[in-house]
Amino acid sequence: MELQGASASGISDASAELRAAKLAKNQQEQNGQQTLQLLESATDVPKSTSANPAVGSNIDTHA
Repeated sequence: MELQGASASGISDASAELRAAKLAKNQQEQNGQQTLQLLESATDVPKSTSANPAVGSNIDTHA
């Protein structure tokens, strides 16, 4: 019969939790970088303009 000490199991669990936390942090950082890149690329998109500036200036609010 094999017995595992509590300390060996505890270290293994702590090590796995640390790895999981590092992976989660790296994923969050990558998501943040991708979000920043998306926002920066959106600022480069030109705003659409109409040939007639009066189009869209009046909005019918009653049904």
